[in-house]
Amino acid sequence: MKDPDKLALRSEAYADFLSGMTSSTVQTEYEVLHLMRQCTAQFGFTHFMIARIPFGEQQRFAERLVLSSWPSELVRQYDTATVFHASTLVERLRHTKLPIFGETVALLSAPATETAASMEGLLADYPLRNTFAVMLHTTYGEAFAVLLSGARSEPDRAEAADLCFTLLQLFETLERTFEVGSSARDKLSTREIECLRWAAAGKSSDEIAIILGISVYTVSSYFKTATRKLDSVNRMQAIARAMRMKLI
Repeated sequence: MKDPDKLALRSEAYADFLSGMTSSTVQTEYEVLHLMRQCTAQFGFTHFMIARIPFGEQQRFAERLVLSSWPSELVRQYDTATVFHASTLVERLRHTKLPIFGETVALLSAPATETAASMEGLLADYPLRNTFAVMLHTTYGEAFAVLLSGARSEPDRAEAADLCFTLLQLFETLERTFEVGSSARDKLSTREIECLRWAAAGKSSDEIAIILGISVYTVSSYFKTATRKLDSVNRMQAIARAMRMKLI
């Protein structure tokens, strides 16, 4: 097949993808997750990640994570490394409006530390050699890092422009789901919010029980109901969504 034919097929697939992505019926994070998977594959990457840009030191990566196709074990290990806030990725995104591309190990490591070697070990089992990243903002100015990772080479200028535009549209769709989920503000009880707030501060369930003067069983019950009300799959995601909605 000639290159022009390949380009025509890619353009046709890209147009079909965009038409499905801009549908106003997309209202949940699960639907956006599906679209992000499509976008990732469409541009030849294997994994994606969307996370809120940290604004201080020692902010847990997992609590900033919004959507991701990273393996859960990789998320856990990178969260434990506590380098996201000081990573080369975050630092470079803060100083440019343009997308960046580079080796994933170098971008996710923190300069002047020994994390590069440990990160290389973490990523050894995953096809995340290179990463394309861009910083996008919500209507209210909150900054997010959007990453696509894989073994592919750097996109040329035209493809990078297509990719940035696609990610911008996807991010706008994601922001709509924030608004749809805002009704959770009225659903969460004071105790549920307190439990989420203390958990975000790094307290364990046992510690929260002592602080609030309730049983560990009751704390666990509050977490379960808060997780359900926030349409989350686990406590960590519930905390991240509560932070994003300014509940804690």
